[in-house]
This record gives sequence, C-alpha cells and structure tokens, in this order.
Amino acid sequence: MIQSALAGISIWQLALIAVAATATSVLGGVTGYGSGALMPLLLVPMVGAEPVVPIIAISAIITNVSRALAFRRTIDWRRVGIIAAAAIPTCILGAWAYTLLTGRGALIVIGSMLILMVGLRRALAHRGFKCGDRGLIAGALGWGIVVGGTTGSGVILLSLLMAAGLTGAAVIATDATISVAVGVVRLAVFGVTGVATAKVVAIALVIGISTFPGAFLARWMIARLPLHVHTAMLDAVVALGGAAMIINALRL
Repeated sequence: MIQSALAGISIWQLALIAVAATATSVLGGVTGYGSGALMPLLLVPMVGAEPVVPIIAISAIITNVSRALAFRRTIDWRRVGIIAAAAIPTCILGAWAYTLLTGRGALIVIGSMLILMVGLRRALAHRGFKCGDRGLIAGALGWGIVVGGTTGSGVILLSLLMAAGLTGAAVIATDATISVAVGVVRLAVFGVTGVATAKVVAIALVIGISTFPGAFLARWMIARLPLHVHTAMLDAVVALGGAAMIINALRL
C-alpha cells in the first residue's frame, strides 16, 4: 500500500525530502518558521504544485506537535485561545478556496508585505507599539484565510505573536500550539474535498516523522541563545520567508 502511494517518487527523492525536512525543522524550532516556505521549493519539482499545500498542512501537524511538546512550559494558552477561535472559521474558508483557486498571486502579495513587515514591526516597537487582544483577533481573522490556502504563512502568525509582546521560546511554543489546531482543521477540509490523496498523506508522513527530532535540538539551541540574538533571528527569518514565498509563487 505504501509503495503504491509513493509511486513515481524514488527512494533517493524520499531521502532528500527527509534530510531537508530534518534541517528545516531545526530552523523552524529556533525561529518558529521554516518548513512552510522552504519545503515547497523542493517539493514542487518532484510532485507538482497542486499537492504541496495539503502535504505541508498534514506534515505540519506532526512538526508542530513535537515543537509544542518540546516547548510546552512556555505556551501562552490565553493567546492560543484568542487566535485559534478567530482563525479557525476563516481557515476553513481559505482551505476550501484553495481547492478551487491558485494561490500564486496571493503568495506574491503576502511575501512582499511580510518583507516590509519586519521594518514596520521594528519601527512600531521603537515607538512602544503593542498588539492587544483586539489586534490579535483582527490579525488572526486574516491569517486564517491565508493559512488555509497557502504555505509559508506562518510568518504572519509569528509577527502577530511578537507584536503581542511574546519573546523567545514563548513565540515558538504558542505558534506551534495554534498551528496544530489550525492544521487539524485544514486536514479535515482537504480530506472531505478529496485533496488529501494517499500519495499526499504518505509524503506528509515522511516529512512529519523526519522533523520530530529537530524540535528538541532547537530547544537545546534556544536555551543557549541571548534574547536579542534570538529576536534578530526571528526578524531575519520573517524577511527571508517573505522572499521565499515570492520565489515559490514565481515557480508555480
């Protein structure tokens, strides 16, 4: 059954996918972001553009469960509840729309905005700007639509949490916990609409299992990073993630 599900994918391609997933999981565990923007650059040439969002959506559940477990002591449960409650309804809408439409133009626009967001976030932080609960709800409503039908949109959630005042491991842990809830919703939508085929699920499992150890290695790394260095890394990844989204969109 597994062999038939992976028909057309060689053992060397699977090995490459597994190695890349492990590497991006370490990056994601340190910065809160990585696989959603970087893995599609590898997957599109192998499996085509259409299955990529479902593959990332399913594998992200496993990835984020491991990340949430690794950083469970720093989860901000109040903000998890606020963002998940606002994002899940619009996520359903975004995932359904993905089954009908292409996300190329959205990726270009979102990627451009995320690159600009780093400078904006720094400028607002310098002026003492904070994102309160109302801001989180408004941002989560928009993020829900985006995350439902695209990959790499984790940088939006990352930016929201940082604007809300979360730092260090709390950003990673809270982001991962929210992403698990949203990931289950996306999986349900893709399953009902028939997008989550056997091949999609098989590749997603390879990626998800490969990422599991990376979260605990990332926890070890974060414990040894000064807060200002970690924050700078988060900003850098937001900008690089936006660029990766644009590149990925141009390749679709």
